Amino acid sequence: MRVVRNIDSLEKSLNAKRQRKNKIQEKVAKIVKNVCDNGDVALIECTKKFDKVKISTKELQIRESEISAAFNELDSSLISDFKMAIDNVTKFYKRQIPKTIRVKEPNGKTLTSRYVPLERVGVYVPAGTAPLVSSVYMSVIPALVAGVKEVVLASPPSQDKNVNPFILAIASLLKIKEIYRIGGAQAISALACGTKTIKKVDKIVGPGNEFVTEAKRQLFGKVDIDMLAGPSEIVILASKDANIDYIISDLEAQIEHYNGLGILVTNSKKIIREVRKRKIPGLALRVRNLEAGCEVVNRIAPEHLEILTKKPASLIKKIRNAGAIFLGDYTPVALGDYTAGPSHVLPTAGTSRFFSCLSVKDFLKEVHVINYTKKALQEEASVLERIATLEGMTKHIESVKARLST
Repeated sequence: MRVVRNIDSLEKSLNAKRQRKNKIQEKVAKIVKNVCDNGDVALIECTKKFDKVKISTKELQIRESEISAAFNELDSSLISDFKMAIDNVTKFYKRQIPKTIRVKEPNGKTLTSRYVPLERVGVYVPAGTAPLVSSVYMSVIPALVAGVKEVVLASPPSQDKNVNPFILAIASLLKIKEIYRIGGAQAISALACGTKTIKKVDKIVGPGNEFVTEAKRQLFGKVDIDMLAGPSEIVILASKDANIDYIISDLEAQIEHYNGLGILVTNSKKIIREVRKRKIPGLALRVRNLEAGCEVVNRIAPEHLEILTKKPASLIKKIRNAGAIFLGDYTPVALGDYTAGPSHVLPTAGTSRFFSCLSVKDFLKEVHVINYTKKALQEEASVLERIATLEGMTKHIESVKARLST
């Protein structure tokens, strides 16, 4: 672990690690154009080129019999484990469903804010270095709770043309029947633009490598996306009395992720010394006190924050920027990755300054409904006229006057 002298040095090192590779932009742009222009033909071509798998148009979509077979192969204890995780996530998100807001005034003016679910959502599930089976339920459940009617999955095939059976089994538990054996930037392109086989979606969510992320960036606007995610990261804010074994085990757990980054912020020389002895990769910064540590966290704006102090909850109000916060000795980040309840789809690379974690609201559109009586219109007409006059919008004024003159 490399110790840095101050927050500026830490931020400089982080920015270097977080920097996106501009070299892939051109490559991804070609894939996007090819798939959006040529549809299924381009998908088959890309799957052969990038995944080294030859498939036909009929094989793009996974048959329901394949999904059922994958589920039937599951051990009963594993089914119970998946069901528990799914139940925890579902219970959490059911509490997030927003209520319709209605404001009614005595003159008859009524303003309503209602929430309408997206019609169709695509979930990308990577399966390269490791099949992220937990990403299936972490991404799908908020959409289902929101009321999305069509949720489709895309995941790259292995050399035998199959998609990871555990991904299919969880999809079966969640009653997801539309799954495609496609990966990478080509999958994102197909979901965004649509092909003869794949109907385009309204939003794409789910993690992926830099090619997937770049495709999301290029296609944003044609389709909504969850966020532009980078490598997974953790900041551990530890006091002098923190358990060194917990710190080391959680830093090591983070490194299991591809390009995973671990950062230690502490007021203890001893803890930094012990971590360095174990030769844990990452960055460390010593601060004068925990309050200063909180400001460092806010500058970093990490995906995951663990607070390992005597009274971790007392620091919550000082933290403004973090995707998810884990308090105390018995709340490792691993809980958030698998079973706690809130989705592990979180903002990375400093974007927790302005992005939120995945939620039910990500799959809902807020629609304003405005309803006036003639009396209500009369009461606001003069104000509207003066403001519209400033903007030179005479036809706007006439549209109001036409109603008041009858």
